[in-house]
Amino acid sequence: MKRPLSPPARLLLLTLVMVGWGPWTPLRAQSGEGQVGLPLGTAAPEALLEDLNGDAVDLGDYVGGRPTLIEFWATWCENCEALQPQLDEIQRRYGDEVTIVAVAVAVSQSVRRVRRHLEDHDPGYPYLYDARGEAVRAYKAPTTSVVVILDAEGKVAYTGVGRGQDLVAAVEKVLAASSSPLEPPGPMPHAHE
Repeated sequence: MKRPLSPPARLLLLTLVMVGWGPWTPLRAQSGEGQVGLPLGTAAPEALLEDLNGDAVDLGDYVGGRPTLIEFWATWCENCEALQPQLDEIQRRYGDEVTIVAVAVAVSQSVRRVRRHLEDHDPGYPYLYDARGEAVRAYKAPTTSVVVILDAEGKVAYTGVGRGQDLVAAVEKVLAASSSPLEPPGPMPHAHE
């Protein structure tokens, strides 16, 4: 007799089906840029999450005005742990120029477990809890260690998955693009006397 799926397993399966991924559809990339989730140039979707106190938070409140890095994260994710030194480096070097947000997926972890993790390592940026999988679905994040970097206008400038990502270089590229003018200034008109 088959055992029914546990609630976290059902949520994971439902999430994977909703984002169009499952064992029948190979993950488009194990790591790398622009190979998972939303297409580059897509406007950041809306998603309602919770802070670690259980209060409703709109992920869109963290988007716009400057680049935003969003990591889909879990305490049990080894790839997330491998990416942490890069996120710490980005926070240290570019924390005034880039917003970092960790989206704690609700699969096999609780808010309490996330809080315990932050007691040992608080990187200085917010962790939001995706209790209903809304951000996972909106950003089409098929697994943890998916990173999405949005430009200052809130458009997807980078996506990647896995420990092989070079997040520092990706952030530097997005910052360089946002600081360069779109058009070089034209010649000044001459005044006629």
